[in-house]
Amino acid sequence: MNRVCEHMGSKYPIVQAPMGWIARSQLASAVSMAGGMGIIETSSGETEACKEEIKKMQEITDKPFGVNLPIMFLRDKAMLDYVCGCGVKFVTTSAGSPKKFVGPLQEAGITVYHAVPTVDAAVKCADAGVDGLVVEGAEGGGFKNPEEVSTLVLLQAIRAAVDVPLIAAGGICDGKGMAAAFALGAEGVQMGTRFVSCAESPVHENYKNAIIDANETGTWVLNKKASPCIRTLKTERTAKIYEEGRMPADTFGNILDLYFGGDMEASVGLAGQTVGLIDEIKPVKQIIDETVAEFFEITARMGNLATSKTFG
Repeated sequence: MNRVCEHMGSKYPIVQAPMGWIARSQLASAVSMAGGMGIIETSSGETEACKEEIKKMQEITDKPFGVNLPIMFLRDKAMLDYVCGCGVKFVTTSAGSPKKFVGPLQEAGITVYHAVPTVDAAVKCADAGVDGLVVEGAEGGGFKNPEEVSTLVLLQAIRAAVDVPLIAAGGICDGKGMAAAFALGAEGVQMGTRFVSCAESPVHENYKNAIIDANETGTWVLNKKASPCIRTLKTERTAKIYEEGRMPADTFGNILDLYFGGDMEASVGLAGQTVGLIDEIKPVKQIIDETVAEFFEITARMGNLATSKTFG
């Protein structure tokens, strides 16, 4: 059996990324009900609101879902303690060392996957006892390792170093990307930009359309010499930041005006390089169904090549 599906309890090994403010019950429930793994974010820092979103998920669907705990951004133990006692069975951790989190979460019967951008981090997390890893390549949107390594390379390198299940993240938005990730050693995939731009996503249509309209060079990697380093959509605002090399301290101050107000110059619109592959707003179920169908179509073709020992 696929180890990622076994750990998550979902029908498909397709995970929705934990985007701050966006990855809440409206989107996550659609993903879970379509057979994927919806994830509730807590990176927004809105502890009580995130608790309510977890409760909403439990009311909306009986399908499995998870929670992300971004270690660096949690002010105290409140969210960890709540998650340990709320009945959630799958958690992704990120942005910091999972050492202090793995024990309490696993003792509560929760499976823990940690997001990593390097081989060194992957080995340390595996040694810390995580159940699996989310391998974050440079193609993905949001917070990035300033030393960019593509998913193509990173997956292979981490698979050679550890034996835990891997979920590939970055540069994946369809069945082709999923098949490629599996060929490189992944047992699941995580998609962010594809779900940000779906019909059920709560973000403003301007944000969705900016993703749809962008091409394969439609993103910048910003703030590479400071922290946080992020991949965002190209806009007038992000072009200025890119040219100056550093983000102003107030860059995220008006992020909700961009996400939900539609002002694409109010802040930075996080997005991955898959913007160049996404050309339509689709319902979550259609996205997942098409991804799965395309995955099996491609892997069947690859299987036929192996059977016939030919290249075409």
